[in-house]
Amino acid sequence: MPAVTKRGAVVGLVVTLAMLGSSPPDDDFGGGSQKPSDPPASGDATQDGTLSATAGTVVFDNSKNGSGGSSGPVTSSSTWTPPACYYAPKYTPEQLQKYLESIWEVGSTGSEWDLQQRNKYVNGGVAKDFNKAKTGKGYWWDSYVTPGREGDPGALDCTEDIFWVDTGEDPPADIPEAITPEVLAQLAYAEIRVPSTKVELAPEGTTKVNLPTWAWLDGAKFKPVSVTASVPLLGVTATTTAEPVSLKIDPGTDDAVTYPASGVCRINADGSIGASYAKGKAEETPPCGVKYLRSSGDGSYRLRATLTWKIHWTGTGVTGQRDLPDGTFGADQNVVVQEIQAVNR
Repeated sequence: MPAVTKRGAVVGLVVTLAMLGSSPPDDDFGGGSQKPSDPPASGDATQDGTLSATAGTVVFDNSKNGSGGSSGPVTSSSTWTPPACYYAPKYTPEQLQKYLESIWEVGSTGSEWDLQQRNKYVNGGVAKDFNKAKTGKGYWWDSYVTPGREGDPGALDCTEDIFWVDTGEDPPADIPEAITPEVLAQLAYAEIRVPSTKVELAPEGTTKVNLPTWAWLDGAKFKPVSVTASVPLLGVTATTTAEPVSLKIDPGTDDAVTYPASGVCRINADGSIGASYAKGKAEETPPCGVKYLRSSGDGSYRLRATLTWKIHWTGTGVTGQRDLPDGTFGADQNVVVQEIQAVNR
């Protein structure tokens, strides 16, 4: 029969075991972020070297992350996105034996594929007797789906066969999704949450044609946020930090001019953006804002304010900071623009 892929074998096993009323051994090894209700992840194994259910998972520390109902994830300013799957330790030699033999015993994958697997893991193709001679000196690595990305097509990209990594050694360089400090930093990127970018406006809500409208953000609300990702079993950690750098104003219509002309307002030294309006500034040009040239009629314009965050990371064995793609997060707000009424005498 044709060769069966790893994914096909696992699907077949899950279906068959479901019919038998039991769960595949793989269920003991979930990947995910650590929530307050979760048991703490442990980097330890039992005395016989067995991995705990959480030992190979990625744990996220969100204590310095943004929070609140108006916060949200950043969107990469490039085509790059964080990985939807990754590889990490999942089995000891005995656990892998239990997992694979349960597939072979069911027989759903066919004798040809089963023989290939036996030759690979038992008879010395890649490992003899599942590498039991190396028990306690390393683990078999397999794929996990990144939390929240279960429906993402990219979650199916991790199709590499199960592979062995000795304790203290780096995973194979030709498997880019294998856990390293950089991959942890990328996974932490997806966990970053930043506050809403609804700007303060003056006049607020309703403005006039050809009247400069001031826009600003309070620096106290826009401070750096960070997420730390780690795999305790490996002793590998990475912290990804996002810092606000600029605000982009989109008036919601071509019949407007922005201040500055680019619509990009830079962050001030105190962390604020723009300047708040005060009495006596009516004749001044705002450092950040918009002037509408046409009435919004019976409706309103949808002004969008998008904050750009500079994102960098550092981690185990890494000197200095390394960059990841900038992230953006925006919010919309309605602005009513009225004609200035002239009085004829």
